[in-house]
Amino acid sequence: MTVTSANGPEQVAAPLGPQARVFVGLKIVPEIAIQLVQLTAALQRPAVRPVAPADIHVTLVPPWNEASTPDAIERLGRVACRFHTFTLIIQHVGYGPQPRQPRLLWADCAASGEITSLRAALMQACGQTDERAFQPHVTLARIRGDGRAIARNHPIDQQLSLTQRIESVELFQSPPPGENGYRVLASLPLGEAASSALDP
Repeated sequence: MTVTSANGPEQVAAPLGPQARVFVGLKIVPEIAIQLVQLTAALQRPAVRPVAPADIHVTLVPPWNEASTPDAIERLGRVACRFHTFTLIIQHVGYGPQPRQPRLLWADCAASGEITSLRAALMQACGQTDERAFQPHVTLARIRGDGRAIARNHPIDQQLSLTQRIESVELFQSPPPGENGYRVLASLPLGEAASSALDP
């Protein structure tokens, strides 16, 4: 199957099985992803699992089991084309989601009207619900040990000023058990980017 992105037609990778474990997000460009991953340098220890630069992203719709990837891509494409491109602002890095017992090192993003509205429409298209307040963020490392002690011994609380122009949303596939790395199954351009791709 082929979809059209801002860079022209793209082949969509086939799912690995009859049901794919997928989610929707925003892929962070390599130059920003590398800067973010460098913030985890002080946390190199067995209890901390840094996220690889290639896997850095913002989740908009949490994972679900999808029986038909082509149908999901079609649904997402109909939503994406209704929204304008916008700027993602990455504004702070610290421990979360609970400061007293953190499980993650993450960089939180501004919850702008654009990203909040886009996320709500994508959630509806995917048949997903979430009662929690939406806090867009980038996970940089997962903490499996005593997060409170790690945060105390390696305090990280830093304001950032990183911006990325968002022109598409991505449908990712989670890795099967025992494997690593997310696969981008499709990149769905937002309205302005989709129009640019169709211009002669």
